[in-house]
Order: sequence, then structure tokens, then C-alpha cells
Amino acid sequence: MKEDFLHYIWKYKKFDTLNLKTSTGEEITISNVGQYTELAGPDFFNAQITISNQKWAGNVEIHLKSSDWYVHHHEKDVGYENVILHVVWENDAAVFRVDNSEIAVLELKDYVDKETLDNYQSLVAPKSWIFCEKQLKYIDDFTLKNWQERLFFERLERKAKPIFDLLKDSQQDWEAVSFILLAKNFGLNTNGPIFRKIAEAIPFSIIRKESFEVENLEALLFGTAGLLDSEMEDNYFKDLKFRYFYLLHKYKLDKSCIEPLQFFKHRPDNFPTIRLSQLANLYFTHQNLFSKIKDLKSLKSCYDVFQITTSEYWKNHYQFDKESPKKNKMLSKSFIDLLVINTIIPLQFAYSSSVGKEISENLIALLKDIHPEKNAIIDKFTSFGIKPLNAFETQSLLQLKNEYCNKSRCLECAIGMELLKKK
Repeated sequence: MKEDFLHYIWKYKKFDTLNLKTSTGEEITISNVGQYTELAGPDFFNAQITISNQKWAGNVEIHLKSSDWYVHHHEKDVGYENVILHVVWENDAAVFRVDNSEIAVLELKDYVDKETLDNYQSLVAPKSWIFCEKQLKYIDDFTLKNWQERLFFERLERKAKPIFDLLKDSQQDWEAVSFILLAKNFGLNTNGPIFRKIAEAIPFSIIRKESFEVENLEALLFGTAGLLDSEMEDNYFKDLKFRYFYLLHKYKLDKSCIEPLQFFKHRPDNFPTIRLSQLANLYFTHQNLFSKIKDLKSLKSCYDVFQITTSEYWKNHYQFDKESPKKNKMLSKSFIDLLVINTIIPLQFAYSSSVGKEISENLIALLKDIHPEKNAIIDKFTSFGIKPLNAFETQSLLQLKNEYCNKSRCLECAIGMELLKKK
């Protein structure tokens, strides 16, 4: 048993509250369990309790064993002087305040019914993937749908935090922040962190000034990535290299040392050369991209803005100096879907929050038009009977797994709490 189960029992009064007595036989009446807090200090503040006809207002501390009071050194902490009731599962020691007055103890194990205890034991039984995997399919649709929406916005709030951090560093330049985030997501999982470093190494003011010549944008991106460091006979390579060193001199930039990009195990259309060229063409096509991103409301409008291909050279190349059959390498709809999920929606959420605009329904509607994501986590949920219909539901499930299941936060989860009520 864990202490958070006792927090749940006390907070929601999941025990017999009519015949309560302290460990010394005094009658207890609970008017208010108090305000639950996860900060330092007692677990519940401002509770209102009557003990043997004496009304008390103060704090409640909860432990598995009453002796934990001394294990945690509360007897030396004045922050626990206002504890009016010590709620425990097992009372194995008397507890005293600093002034040697004894604290009333409620031993919960005598007041929790077997069904609640059995449901808890079932919920936290040894897991193979998540605790409730065998019970998930019995959760009613209403509980699941409401919880998914909460999970989705929790995930968005987590994604928004680094956006606000970047805004501080860029003097609130949303265009610059968008460039960094888009660059990262153009690099996908393998090259994403390196693409972000490339974007951060180039002041966005330079991207703005050079966005009218796509070759200059490619020179900056390829050069910063270290892809122009060698010597080749390829004329396009030579031209980009000349442009890059000219731009370094023009803007008095230091040559960045970026770790090597990964080509291995990528499909050719995902080679970093192709993605960098597409990114350059995106900013060549849209000089004020964020001003368009923030107002996108439909998936079609997203596809229209990101209808981008590579420069002409890369239509018959995947690497410098190695010609290949010609192919118009447009951003695929599935790739744009990833940009919507991981860049556009977080940016819209962060921006709307910063200006006090409510767009929650728009964000949900946009994600519901995108096919469900495919990955190992979603496959697992599907095998347990939770089959997502769209990206809104897959994003919610990813938040559930990463922030609740992986951290054993069952008693903070709507699904876990619902399972505790099951008969």
C-alpha cells in the first residue's frame, strides 16, 4: 500500500464516516477534510473536525504508520504544530507535538470496506505495461472522453513551456521561435536536436534578410550543418560554399561546430539534405510564416501553407555530387500532419494563451481531422481495447502513458479513480 491511497481515501471520504473513533476511543465527526496540498508541510490544510464534542480547525497529516511521524522528523518541525488529527493505516506508536501534547490518531484500516481495498489492490497489481491494462476496456465512454480532453490540454501546456522560454530569449519574437521549432521538427526524432542547434546558431534577423534568395538560405543551413566543409567538383556545392563564407563574412558570424547529421537508416526522402532544402524553401515562400501559422484553422489550410518542395538541384539529388532519378520531393501530407501536431498546434495554443484568446475547440477540431498516430504506445493501448480514432485521442493517450502510467499516478487519473469505484 502507498500513502497516496490513504490521501485518496481521506480526500473523497471513502470510508465509514459515521462511527469514527480515535485510537483512544474518542468520537470523531468530520465537517471538512481540508484542502489537499502536495507542497511541503501537512497533507491537508484547514480541516474542521470534532473530537469528543470539541471542535477543532487545523491540519491533517497522513502516514501509513503513525511511527512515520518520527521517521520524517515532524516532531522537530514547527510546521506540524497545528496538526489536529493524525490519519494512519496502522497505529504503531503514540505521537507527540513539540510541547509533548499527544496528537489524536485515526486508524483507517478499521473503516475502509473490503471492496474498496480489493479494487485498489487490483489496480496496483504487478504490471506488465500499465497497472490497469486488463480493466481498460471496461471504462465507460463518458469517463474516457472527458479525461482525454484534460490530458490533451495538459500535454499542450507542457509543450508550451519551452515555447515561452524561447520567447524570453528572443525578445518575444514569435517568428524566430517558430523557425527554431519548425527546424527541430523537420529533423524528426533522429536529427531534430541537431536541426534545432542549426536554427539557433543562425540569428533569425539574418533569415529574414536573406529569405528572398533561396540559395542563400540553403547556404546558411547547409553550411551551419557542416555539409559544406569538404571539397567537391559539384558546381551547386561550390556555389553554396561560396555563398556561405560570403554570408559568414557579411554578418561577422562565427563558424558553428554542429555535430554530424545522421543519414543512416533514413529513407532517402528523409535525408537531412532534403529536409534542409525544404525548410529553406518554406522560408523563401513565406517571409512572415508565423503570421500565417497562428491563424490556420483547418487541415486543408495547413496543407496549402506547407505545399513546399525542394530546390531544383535536390529534385535529382539526395546527396551532393550523386545524381539520382528526378523526383518532385514535396512535403507529404503525413509529414505536414506531424508538423501540425508538434509545431502548429503548440504555437497556436501558446500564442492564444499569451493574448488571452480562447481557441480550445478549434485546436481539438483540427486534431480530430488528422489520422491517429502510429507508434508502439498507441499499438499497446489498441491491444487493450482503447482504439483511438484521430490524433486528438492519440495525443491524449501519449500524455496518459508518459505522465500518469509511467509515474504510477493511478490515484490522480480519472481512469484509476473510476476503477476504484467498480463493484
